[in-house]
Amino acid sequence: MPRPVRLHLFTALLPALVFLMAPAAPAADSRPNVILFIADDISWDDLGCTGNPTARTPHLDRLAAGGRRFDAAFLTASSCSPSRSSIVTGRYPHNNGRASELHEPIASHLPWFPHLLREAGYHTVLSGKNHLSSAPPAPGEQSQPKAFDVIDAGKAEGNGGGHANWVRLLRERPADRPFFGWYAALDAHRGWEADAEWREEAYGPKHDPAKVRVPPFLRDDVPTRADLASHANEVTRFDHFVGLVVAELERQGQLANTLILVMADNGRPFPRAKTRLHDSGMKTYLIAHWPAGIARPGIPATGLVSAIDLAPSILEVAGVPAAPTMQGVSLRPMLRDPAATVRRAAFSEHNWHDYEAHGRAVRAEGYLYIRNHRPGQPWQGPADSVRSPSHQALRQAREARELTPAQADVFLAPRPAEELYQTAEDPHQLRNLAGDPAHAAARARLARLLAEWTTATGDTVPAQLTPDLFDRDTGAAAAKGKKGRGNSRGTPAGAERQADRINAPGPR
Repeated sequence: MPRPVRLHLFTALLPALVFLMAPAAPAADSRPNVILFIADDISWDDLGCTGNPTARTPHLDRLAAGGRRFDAAFLTASSCSPSRSSIVTGRYPHNNGRASELHEPIASHLPWFPHLLREAGYHTVLSGKNHLSSAPPAPGEQSQPKAFDVIDAGKAEGNGGGHANWVRLLRERPADRPFFGWYAALDAHRGWEADAEWREEAYGPKHDPAKVRVPPFLRDDVPTRADLASHANEVTRFDHFVGLVVAELERQGQLANTLILVMADNGRPFPRAKTRLHDSGMKTYLIAHWPAGIARPGIPATGLVSAIDLAPSILEVAGVPAAPTMQGVSLRPMLRDPAATVRRAAFSEHNWHDYEAHGRAVRAEGYLYIRNHRPGQPWQGPADSVRSPSHQALRQAREARELTPAQADVFLAPRPAEELYQTAEDPHQLRNLAGDPAHAAARARLARLLAEWTTATGDTVPAQLTPDLFDRDTGAAAAKGKKGRGNSRGTPAGAERQADRINAPGPR
């Protein structure tokens, strides 16, 4: 008769055997975290590290000193949602479908880089201003995958700047996955919430209007200085919350392994800035900080950079292939070497933002070349700028015939069909060289370059553009209905050539 099996020893060892046979817990992912800070309506020269003597941006200045400042970084549009559409897709606005115009969606078939990060295992978060949307898919097509694990408004009582939850979201992230944060402040959009919510113990004293720097195209008067000081307060508040995130990364031991990028979506919301193709609207401060990945930190990069380069750059850092739809080029060589160049030209667009518009620009060879396809219309700026004390001060000076030539440019109509500037010698772009024989060869080269880009990317000048939604002098809403123009939409640029299906980048 067989002897009974003694199970007591096996039973005692069973928990240990199960533990040994179980799959190991996943190790923490060592790929770099990425945080992209996008401010709202801040020009390139609104920071201390970019030369503003009265700006208080200590945290951004430290990031620039310990990382890489890109001194020739340009947006594709000086308009909120079109600019952000370029950043998220790595494509020009007119190649994103209706998204070339304010508050319009991105073509549904185009991938966003955050969803590619998410599919590769990143925990993705959008906190603050959400100005991104996709159009409904075309028949037979599927919607793009989810881009963000978390979408957070970022506001809290006493903090309308969109950054109230940035640190909390960083603390709540999964420990075993790399993190991507699209941290989009509402500062410094008009409304000036910072003035009403000011915390002197955190931000320091408010900016003194008597000490702010007034650009030559604005009036140097009391209302304008007060307006500029309020904008500077918003910039300082944004800087404070960036500093809190940096401190949290340091506390977590993740600062060295985190690529931090800081930029704005367009220029400050003042006359001759936001929506302009000039540097005051289109040039952005771009700061990168990544102790583990930036060689020779503190040395600025001077090569041209476009906003469409951010998507392929972030994906390369994360080890994720860029989508074939992306028209930008990775900036990784410029992180390794500040003297590296990745492109010879940067292109920008001016499409509908409150007002009918169609202009194009290219920067190359130290020049800015602009083609204005609606020269009969002034470039007064968006409606919130038109309603500002700064614009109304200019309007009063115009009525009194007291405008300087630089200030009069805000109202100029007709505008020149072509503009050409040497940007180093003329940083405010006040001397148009398009008709100067000494620069005729340069004008011709840049005109050909812009024409080549227009053809390659499928850009067009529609016969029927979206009309004005606001009065150009007062910013008041236009009438709606059959007799009004406020409820109609024209044809977006590139639609006739299906530019949203064109992936060619044109000259770079």
